[in-house]
Amino acid sequence: MKPLASANPLKPAKVVSLALATLAIGFLAASCQEAAAPPSATSSASPAGTPASDAKGLKIGTLLPATGDLASVGQPMLAAVPLLVETVNKCGGVNGAPVALLSNTDDQTDPTAGADGMTKLAEVDKVAGVVGSFGSSVSAAAIPIAIRNKVMLVSPGSTSPVFTERGKKGEFQGYWARTAPPDTYQARALAKLAYEKGIRRAATVVINNDYGRGFEKEFVQAFKKLGGTITNEAKPARYDPKATTFATEAQAAFGGKPQGVAAVAYAETGALLLKTAYEQGLSKGVQILLTDGSKSDQFATQVGKTSDGKFILQGAVGTIPGADGKALDALTKTWQAKFNQSPAAYAPQAWDAAALLVLAAQAAKANTGDAIKSKILEVANGPGKEVSDVCEGLKLLSQGEKINYQGASGNVDIDSSGDVSGVYDVWEVEPDGKLKTVSKVSPVIN
Repeated sequence: MKPLASANPLKPAKVVSLALATLAIGFLAASCQEAAAPPSATSSASPAGTPASDAKGLKIGTLLPATGDLASVGQPMLAAVPLLVETVNKCGGVNGAPVALLSNTDDQTDPTAGADGMTKLAEVDKVAGVVGSFGSSVSAAAIPIAIRNKVMLVSPGSTSPVFTERGKKGEFQGYWARTAPPDTYQARALAKLAYEKGIRRAATVVINNDYGRGFEKEFVQAFKKLGGTITNEAKPARYDPKATTFATEAQAAFGGKPQGVAAVAYAETGALLLKTAYEQGLSKGVQILLTDGSKSDQFATQVGKTSDGKFILQGAVGTIPGADGKALDALTKTWQAKFNQSPAAYAPQAWDAAALLVLAAQAAKANTGDAIKSKILEVANGPGKEVSDVCEGLKLLSQGEKINYQGASGNVDIDSSGDVSGVYDVWEVEPDGKLKTVSKVSPVIN
């Protein structure tokens, strides 16, 4: 979909303010209504988007899921990037001009839609950088387009270990990075959590894409290293991302009488899978182990309740990349002031992804994707003065000084493969169906 024409094009600063306000309304609606989506995220671009010919400064976009299987995770974090850009523009922008942020391009949690969206952002809108995507399979589809068009792509949530392997081979040519750690670490953290809970026989059921298969491989290795047994290792349970029935997969995961089942799934399809396992009488007494892909405030409701009115998922536990960076307090205060609640899951990672784009452009003194690529590792890792305030960082860079950005999600030290390390929160489904962070777990396995 093309942006609607306007007789009076908006200036970049007004564009960001309008986009932020629209996202804020959608964000608040999404927190109250399960099916509600931010208005600006329901199409690939909105009238608030800035035409390429209008942008004099740095132009960036987002490629995040407002619909599809990851919508319940994607919608709440959509406001993070506009919030960062609004902050940056209030302190002078980048390279002497306001940053122009296009309205979110909805990847629909679908690789084809993601590729189409990335093509539009790169070849029509002519952006220099993109925050996205979230789903690993979508990022895999978008990366070749970013490389071809020299657009810097920074993901706040694509955690498949496959990207580490490809990065080490140099396939990304420096045009890819992520602010969430790879599932190599999260899988170890979940395996450790399961073992610490006394589980010695576990099974896996995963979404059949890069995210699910990569997580499954690392979880199995880690759990066995701890001394556990995988009951369905010989015949892994993997479901089609477009599946609507899950009887076979539920039987394959739960049929071997495991003590726990690691369900590596997205919210919509994962809810149907776990509901099916309950309805078949397979999940009684089995500890459900979940991951970041299904951490949604609506997830327990989607799975449903037992005949006596209890949530089926009560007592289920999961892991998700946490946030412990030096910029987290400032982000939390800003988010609280705007939305009257704590930052959504992955909002710190999205904030940091956008921060790295603008800081790298300022360091390079140029607003192109190639320029951002040339400086992003430098501003992320140093050497230079440690700064957690993006405006302070921009000021120092404009004066010719070097910085080491300390983010909200963590220190965001990006390695040559585009990876960061991180900490993991443990969350649990409470009796009222709400999700509560209860502890942290380290991915280190001795």
